[in-house]
Amino acid sequence: MTEDRRGRSDDRRDRPSRDSRGKDAAGRDSRADRPRQAPGDRTPSTDRGKPPRSGADRREGGRPSSSRRDDERRSAPRRDGDARRDGDRRTASRREGERSGGPRRDGDRGSRPRRDDSSRHDERRSRPPQSERIPEPDLPEDVTPRSLDAAARNQLKTLSKENAEAVARHLAMAALLIDEDPTRAHEHALAATRRAGRVAVVRETAAITAYAVGDFALALRELRTYRRISGRDDQIALMVDSERGVGRPDRALEVGRAVDRTVLPTDVRVHLAIAMSGARLDLGETERALQELDIPELDPDRAFAWSSDLFAARATVLEELGRHEEAASWRARADVAADVIAGANGDDQWETVEIAEVIEEMGDGDAVSPSAGDDAGERS
Repeated sequence: MTEDRRGRSDDRRDRPSRDSRGKDAAGRDSRADRPRQAPGDRTPSTDRGKPPRSGADRREGGRPSSSRRDDERRSAPRRDGDARRDGDRRTASRREGERSGGPRRDGDRGSRPRRDDSSRHDERRSRPPQSERIPEPDLPEDVTPRSLDAAARNQLKTLSKENAEAVARHLAMAALLIDEDPTRAHEHALAATRRAGRVAVVRETAAITAYAVGDFALALRELRTYRRISGRDDQIALMVDSERGVGRPDRALEVGRAVDRTVLPTDVRVHLAIAMSGARLDLGETERALQELDIPELDPDRAFAWSSDLFAARATVLEELGRHEEAASWRARADVAADVIAGANGDDQWETVEIAEVIEEMGDGDAVSPSAGDDAGERS
């Protein structure tokens, strides 16, 4: 029986056995130079050609994988989080330097062309500017950039020459139309905003025209933007009045109290007092509305650029209190101040105008000697 077994063994030597795969002619295992797979590490048949999975179950006594499959597993990226440091993820063309320029992204896009930022920039430049996509109001030929105040023109120096000239003309038109046609003035202000929305005087003009047409919500937005860009509080009175316009008198008082009045220009301080008085009236606080107007600038014997508005505001509050005679007297003073200031816009802003004949017509015996300009040398 032993001889029969030896005979069968000799027969098996004549043909390759399953266990001899991967051995050289000397019978040595050609795979002996790499670590063997431990039991439980073999990839299931459904995952052949895929990276080995940690913890995959392997039946004891299973057939060892071929050299070809082991080589495939060796070259495939592992899924157990082991980092590749030798650039295995690069494509052949990447290794051969066929692709250059720009950082490589995970997930190579293959033959798709790179996006050219310069071409995108050129496309952006080829688009028509927004000012051309939205119709603008017509500009008369006689309205030139020099029609705008020099201080306002100075803020447009950051713009291109062509754009600065167009913006200046729109702002000049807004200033010309604000009293007689607020709607058209607002259209010009919006056109300037589309062209130069980051310039303080542009947003200020848009706020003023929005207030003039009764769009108080827009006026508030524009005023906040103007304040953020310029860092100035010289339109604080308009902010308070706009809060009143949207039905928030309490908020209007908060906004007015939040600023330091001592650092405000005289005309701004006066108009803030007028706006605060109006907010008090909205809340039904008539006596406190009158108190808001008791400021040092309330001088019945002299008129300044802001005096007409201050006198008229006081007359309104007195009428609410039922003090009609006093109200009529302050109303007359407001009219006189407006006329005198309008007639004193000559070369000498410090000119004092005698209006004795007007005083006699008023018949109240008060000495009123309005003069143009204010004691701080500021004009509205």
